[in-house]
Amino acid sequence: MDEHPYDRLSPELILEAVETTGLITSGQMLELNSYENRVIQIGIDEHPGIVAKFYRPYRWSNECILEEHEFSEALSDSDIPVIAPLRFNDHSLLAHESFRFALFPRRGGRSPDLDNLDQLEWIGRLLGRIHKLGSEVPFTHRPDISVQRLGRDAQRAVLKSAQCPMEYKQRYESISNQLIDTCEVLFEEIKPTSIRLHGDCHPGNILWTDAGPHFVDMDDCANGPAIQDLWMLITGDEHEKLIQWETLLEGYETFHQFDRRELRLIEALRSLRQLHYTAWLTQRWQDPAFPRAFPWFEERSYWEGYLADLTQQLEKLLNAEAPQLGGNF
Repeated sequence: MDEHPYDRLSPELILEAVETTGLITSGQMLELNSYENRVIQIGIDEHPGIVAKFYRPYRWSNECILEEHEFSEALSDSDIPVIAPLRFNDHSLLAHESFRFALFPRRGGRSPDLDNLDQLEWIGRLLGRIHKLGSEVPFTHRPDISVQRLGRDAQRAVLKSAQCPMEYKQRYESISNQLIDTCEVLFEEIKPTSIRLHGDCHPGNILWTDAGPHFVDMDDCANGPAIQDLWMLITGDEHEKLIQWETLLEGYETFHQFDRRELRLIEALRSLRQLHYTAWLTQRWQDPAFPRAFPWFEERSYWEGYLADLTQQLEKLLNAEAPQLGGNF
């Protein structure tokens, strides 16, 4: 396997990069569970520590990264608990050798308890505030949550890949075409308003402390429909989901109006996430971290299971109904 750019990101280079800011490291380092970027918790003398994010080479332009930072800072400046990057000489995007990186304050926390309706309503209020600010202007350089990017482009990547065994490609193409075509029809019918989003708002990107929640990892922030930041927070059986939706939206609509027609996009967005995830793995396979972390990806059993999951998801998508919310909803 050819050398990957991250092969040159040694511990010594990481510490050198951090110390170019004037911070003095203690030498303590802990690599966090991130694959898209390299994210390392670093000890700083007489300081609680920081988190360094070394951006994946060639993925984002500087303009894209700076829009991520500016959005995070605007939210933080509005007293919304989002972890924004630190600035050094008024710069948040830093560089050392050939790597671009940013430093963030270290914040602990645990995953929220989404069965706790008080916590869920609190998260809803914060997401309403995020989306209120996010609706003011769109991103100029960040990507869109779109069927083209998450569906068509993802499909093309899988069909071109060596990881998908040849005998599965025809079935994959047929099922994914049906999913993508159905998603396109739904998006065209609903024509959702596109606003600035967190983009990857699942429970793992919300950390809870005694002071409440805070949001981390804005690396996938994008323009898209508000529902994208909401649907991954809802779990359980149909009755539980209904209660959770009503609670989440009660908090959300304290600050920002939600277009209930977007509830029809839940299964479409779930379909696109399934398609995009597998494409993401194929596109990152040359990074040695991926075969180590996902050794099952090239096994036929994975692809058999994946095609079965897509078939099941297609049935859900074709028969999906929006949650029937009561009360003021």
